[in-house]
Amino acid sequence: MKAVYKNELSTYFTTLTGYVFCAFLLFFAGLYTTIICLKNQFVEFEYVLGNMCFVFFIIVPVLTMRVLAEERRQKTDQLLYSLPISTTEVVLGKYLALLTVLLLPLAVICLYPLVLSLYGAINLTGCFLAILAFFFVGAAFLAIGMFVSSLTESQALAAGLCFVILLVNYFLTTITGYISSKAVVSFVGLLAVAAVIALIIYLMTRNYYISVVMLIVSAAAIFITYVNNQSAYSGLLPKILNKLALFDRYYTFMSGTFNLTDIVFYISVAAVFIFLSVQSLEKRRWS
Repeated sequence: MKAVYKNELSTYFTTLTGYVFCAFLLFFAGLYTTIICLKNQFVEFEYVLGNMCFVFFIIVPVLTMRVLAEERRQKTDQLLYSLPISTTEVVLGKYLALLTVLLLPLAVICLYPLVLSLYGAINLTGCFLAILAFFFVGAAFLAIGMFVSSLTESQALAAGLCFVILLVNYFLTTITGYISSKAVVSFVGLLAVAAVIALIIYLMTRNYYISVVMLIVSAAAIFITYVNNQSAYSGLLPKILNKLALFDRYYTFMSGTFNLTDIVFYISVAAVFIFLSVQSLEKRRWS
């Protein structure tokens, strides 16, 4: 895993990808610090990172689009399978390299509130909580982008799909506002989610029977609970979708509030998509 990590990290900095990523993030951090903290004289550095969430739409697809897709396109993924390490270690090595590239500019950004504190009263605790939140939400999105990259050999397609996923998640709360709170809507919506999950399982395993069984079992469970407790489904789908909005959880840190539940959520999202990336590679290995 260490060799994969070093090779992947060196790839980012022997090309322009790593430098452009760091420069892009630092440019907007400096720009918003100048506008918000210096020009408008706001002491809340958290607002800087709160206004920078749009950078995820650019940096995550660009950074993750080649991480596994390029291996498939050049057929070098076959070499990964011949390494004396597991597929999990390969994926973790690549993911840790992505996290390192994200951490480097954030380490520099940590200096910003320290410098600002020399010229005014700055809540350093709130500033560093905001930076921590930025890292964890970035870690979750990087895991999502890596999984998308594992599904195709086209870098452009991987970047496009990742961008769409992040964009939908960004507007998820707004979208749920247009969803009816009627129980039958949640019932149909959950059936649709079960069908999508079954489709993903089929695409990853190419096992028709497992996918069908999963769909039947989940659909039966949804139907039985709906019949026995229909009132519980009232507004259930919007509530579930709101819980999946990663950006909304990120904004809670901007007020200086530390919520361990949100951190655990980000770690869980990252873990799930790392697992899915491993399974995607394993499927290709045995296909």
